[in-house]
Amino acid sequence: MKLLAITSCPNGIAHTYMAAESLRKAAEALGVEIKVETQGSIGVENEFTPEEIEQADGIIIAADKAVDKSRFTGKKLIVTGVQDGIHKAPELIKRFESGDVDAYQGDGKSINEVKQERKQKQNPFYRHLMNGVSYMIPFVAVGGLLIALSLAIGGHPTDSGLQIPKDSVWKQIMDVGSAGFTFMVPILAGFIAMSIADRPGLAPGMIGGYIAANGSFYGSEAGAGFLGGILAGFVAGYIAKWIKTWKVPSVIQPIMPILVIPLLASILVASLFIFIVGAPIASLMDWLTAFLNGMQGASSIILALILGAMISFDMGGPVNKVAFLFGASMIGQGNVHIMGAIAAAIAVPPLGMGLATLLNKRKYEKAEQEAGKAALAMGLVGITEGAIPFAAKDPLRVIPSIMAGSMVASTIAMLGNVGNNVPHGGPIVAVLGAISHPLMYFIGIIAGVIVTALVVNLFKKNVA
Repeated sequence: MKLLAITSCPNGIAHTYMAAESLRKAAEALGVEIKVETQGSIGVENEFTPEEIEQADGIIIAADKAVDKSRFTGKKLIVTGVQDGIHKAPELIKRFESGDVDAYQGDGKSINEVKQERKQKQNPFYRHLMNGVSYMIPFVAVGGLLIALSLAIGGHPTDSGLQIPKDSVWKQIMDVGSAGFTFMVPILAGFIAMSIADRPGLAPGMIGGYIAANGSFYGSEAGAGFLGGILAGFVAGYIAKWIKTWKVPSVIQPIMPILVIPLLASILVASLFIFIVGAPIASLMDWLTAFLNGMQGASSIILALILGAMISFDMGGPVNKVAFLFGASMIGQGNVHIMGAIAAAIAVPPLGMGLATLLNKRKYEKAEQEAGKAALAMGLVGITEGAIPFAAKDPLRVIPSIMAGSMVASTIAMLGNVGNNVPHGGPIVAVLGAISHPLMYFIGIIAGVIVTALVVNLFKKNVA
């Protein structure tokens, strides 16, 4: 007996290939010839030829995403989930031996029609957002891990933070990681816009995301962060989609998608951020800085709570930057305890989300679980942005959870009289000797991480 099988999971990573391997081993044990086509994130591999389909005695589709069945009309066909392909491979094959399989008569729907039906059932905002997040995750992981590796091995504390000697190879590795990080927000915005308006939205989305992430365009010391990138992506996408509806002369129609739409949408989204959104962001930073300066004589616990919340709110955005720069400026004035509280809060978002993915994998897709492992490494060296993929995908649950954890960590550090002599955070600064009262510092981080992991898993639902 000759069988064909297709395996595919939503992320196209682990389960796709686990199911393929399980089917191959079961077929070998049962003396059945089988060829498995995988439809993973890398694309279609081991694709069937028309001759192989014609000669096959049956086909198994073990997939959790839409698979084109039109080429199998008239053949005996089993359609099931990828988990059955992993755990019930022998039973699936034996069904063909017993004759307990019907021939597929076709449903008249193409793969594009099936995908379109699924899209219509999804929340459009969520679908567009997830498209951006899925493309952003590799840039966060690769860039963040390279920076983490270079700081952990080649970094040493100085008055201006963890520094790597310019003639060191780790400086070059860090620069490569920083380059990867710079693509993070533009990629997020670009693919959100592309999901909305197709290819004409890609360029204005990425340009808008870059402007959103760089406050120099609108006179701010920090950009709008990933939240600004999300806004830029949606604005660029819907502007491009609106321009696509314009009725233009036929002579202009061919250049609309490659020139006119990207050009006009880019100008509009750039103007929006530079002339409208940028000014409030710059004003917000000035107000927050003045507010924190006015808090110096207030209760240290209240200040620690505010700083912890600000650090984790937008993870590298304007609110985070104001708190960080405030703490760094206090070091020069001899007050190292504010930076101690901030340093503890910095580590909590990535470490907390990494721990959350380990504690309950049912609440996170495979790609998120992999991002969680990368986040753990980033958190150890104080890269708060490691939690951004989680916050971008599910901000209403993730952001409050990481804020709660960071507030716990910063408060414990403040009460423990923790001091930090360098403007950087994470466990690495304690390992390198820049932290006073390191025991309380680690207690604060551990407590904050546990709070974040437990709270976010309490709020999040199991993934389908």
